[in-house]
Amino acid sequence: MPETPDTVRLLALRDTPLSLDEVYAAVGDTSAGGTAVFVGTVRDHDGGRSVTSLTYSAHPTAERELRRVAEKVAADYPVRALAAVHRVGELAVTDAAVIVAVSCPHRAEAFAACRRLIDDLKHEVPIWKHQVFEDGEEEWVGAC
Repeated sequence: MPETPDTVRLLALRDTPLSLDEVYAAVGDTSAGGTAVFVGTVRDHDGGRSVTSLTYSAHPTAERELRRVAEKVAADYPVRALAAVHRVGELAVTDAAVIVAVSCPHRAEAFAACRRLIDDLKHEVPIWKHQVFEDGEEEWVGAC
């Protein structure tokens, strides 16, 4: 089914905590038999090292790129509704960094579209993670 104007219902970069309830509600649709949700959270380690702080930064084009990615997923799958929000700024361990959700007529389509949405967001939207480790070392992830 081609994307309709209301298929992409929620896209945002935010410096405030993300709401799973908001994202889930955004993709509710009476014609959807399957809804898939992915929540990416800040973990206390990366590559075997303890993470003490984490900050996300976004390029000024990030929202435009997020829309492009979302519209492509909506065009490639029978999406009834789609939502994606990503946090920017300083986050704590266990904070939600990204939430994406997709509703489709059937579960297999919803799972596939949701996976594609998060994978393409991570690879194509210019959002970078700055991590500080317990030993004082730092690294940028996703920076070109």
